[in-house]
Amino acid sequence: MEKLFKLKANGTNVRTEILAGLTTFMTMAYIIALNPNLLTNFAVGTPLWNGVFLATCLASAVGTVAMAFLANKPFVMAPGMGLNSFFAVIAGNIAAMLNTSYDSAFQAALVIILVEGIVFILLSVFNIRDKIVHAIPLGVRLGIGPAIGLMLMNIGLGSNAGVYSETGGPFFAMRDFFGAMTPSVLREQTGSGYAQVVLTVVTMFIGLFVIVLLAKKGIKAAVLLGMLASSVIYWVCSFLFLHQNPFASLATASWVPPFADMASTTLFKFDFGGFFKIGWFTAITLIITFCMIDMFDTIGTLVGTASRAGMTDKEGNMPKMKEALLSDAIGTVAGAVMGTSTVTTFVESASGVEAGGRTGLTALTSAIMFLLCIFLAPIAAIIPPAATSAALIYVGILMLQGLQNVDFNDIDQIVPVFIMLLAMPISGSIGHGIGLAMICYTVIKVFSGKAKEVSVLTYVISALFLIKFFAVV
Repeated sequence: MEKLFKLKANGTNVRTEILAGLTTFMTMAYIIALNPNLLTNFAVGTPLWNGVFLATCLASAVGTVAMAFLANKPFVMAPGMGLNSFFAVIAGNIAAMLNTSYDSAFQAALVIILVEGIVFILLSVFNIRDKIVHAIPLGVRLGIGPAIGLMLMNIGLGSNAGVYSETGGPFFAMRDFFGAMTPSVLREQTGSGYAQVVLTVVTMFIGLFVIVLLAKKGIKAAVLLGMLASSVIYWVCSFLFLHQNPFASLATASWVPPFADMASTTLFKFDFGGFFKIGWFTAITLIITFCMIDMFDTIGTLVGTASRAGMTDKEGNMPKMKEALLSDAIGTVAGAVMGTSTVTTFVESASGVEAGGRTGLTALTSAIMFLLCIFLAPIAAIIPPAATSAALIYVGILMLQGLQNVDFNDIDQIVPVFIMLLAMPISGSIGHGIGLAMICYTVIKVFSGKAKEVSVLTYVISALFLIKFFAVV
């Protein structure tokens, strides 16, 4: 392990790395079921759903293993949230456009992901993606971590709580629970789900406090232990007060991986004929859109998380960025081949970094867990969302500390940074937040007579985001 991952040089050990890998996996285990749900419109149990489920586990493992051995970084990959929803919309539009089934349209849309991944491999090999990272102004780079922190807190306090109102809309803890002035108003909003709402919110904050107290005592496994404590409390209270068996799903769950369904629906199932029928302009536009969102989501996650872990230099650059970006590209191609939307570096990797993960052994541990979930997925499914929320809120709070590195006396820095701080949690996209910050930075420099301080590549990136935001339908 020492020779492979250089543990001593990175100030870590095997135990810490494994715990960090388990922590990261637990905070993002929800993707195993949620990704096939979103990509198949919740067609649970169908051959396509089963195929996407296996593709999610396998592609996540492949990309993460590449990250572990090529870059030796503790970052974990999986099909990106937001990108999967966008993919589902595109597949639905292709189905309507070509008057074909969703399954066929899904296979045509996979070609977009394949092309995107190949483009990213080429950009990574020729260092173009690395140059794009350096084109992001230092002030913006320093603000990415805190902005991601706010986004994590928003996820933790938002619909990640996993409770839905009787009308079907997502329940947000800060808006619906704390926004309700009295218990009677909350009961009216949530109806029969009132008790579950209260249990979820209480459990979430208990988990958060347990993590904080353990962290103050210097326990590196604080996040993982806090999640476990929160889970146990949730399970016990569900059984005692809600009269629900939290393990009931295990009795009827299928433990046999549906490899046959994957082979018939998603594995190497590219419909090139359907892809070419959508038109070259539409195809190019979709590929560019996916590329931009994925590229800046990945860059933002890598830069923001690495800066929090002390993996960057004084200028905010991370060693082995090229290898990390190449790993991400490999994950995307693997996802397309196996049958899922864009695989990208997950922002939840920050939880493992906070648990002490510093090398590829953290990533390798998470990858192994994804492979095990091919056989043990029902167990991952019983982790309550409230436990995940507690970890995300804690990590988000810690990432806000990065604001101390931003020069608050430089208006050229703080305006783009605060635009990004607002944009990321509101849009739910790291890439969109960075794009708005880049545009803001460029406009300020140009109209304050400092246009020469902006690099050509920064101008190009800002222009591309302007086109994406205002010109591309």
